[in-house]
Amino acid sequence: MTHEAPRTRTDRLRALTRAPLERSAVIVARLGLHPDWITVLGLILVAVAALFIARGEFLTAGLILLLSLPLDALDGAVARASGRTGAFGMVLDSTLDRYADGFILAAFSYYFAEQDRADLMVLALASLIGAFLVSYVKARAEDAKVAVSASVGLFTRMERVLALLIMTIAAGLLESIAPLEIGLLILAVGANLTALQRLRYVYTTLKDRGD
Repeated sequence: MTHEAPRTRTDRLRALTRAPLERSAVIVARLGLHPDWITVLGLILVAVAALFIARGEFLTAGLILLLSLPLDALDGAVARASGRTGAFGMVLDSTLDRYADGFILAAFSYYFAEQDRADLMVLALASLIGAFLVSYVKARAEDAKVAVSASVGLFTRMERVLALLIMTIAAGLLESIAPLEIGLLILAVGANLTALQRLRYVYTTLKDRGD
């Protein structure tokens, strides 16, 4: 029985933005910018945003995160446009994505530790664990020995990034941590459920395959 991964919201978003993204990528590629530089620049912006989060300056942090979003998609498009689609670029992109998750959620954890809010610090750490497990299950499933495309799930990276962005900007605009309380609870539950959802998908796929 053939078991194909369902089309995700990330897949649909990529399809919708492919044309303008590719046009922008051609322009950037003509400027001679290496796609790996774009990947690193995106992480630098996230690191700066994390510093503002740790200081409780959420609106500034959210706007910097918003600025970093196009870079997250542009690096791959520039790699294709410039013919630099090597394996290392994919590994670098995935690795720096994990650093980005770690910077942001560690910054929230630090901020709430400073505010003596152990409950929200735990939610931030639970969100971080869930984010890492979502990625880890996918990476292990796509190993050559397993060969299952496990991109499924309610809270893929796109949903997690949007949730972080919305809750951070909302906290800054409202000058309240209430959006962070709600957002981190959603992230903690959603990310960990998605990791389990992917694990179940891998189990079902392997069972159908007779492995």
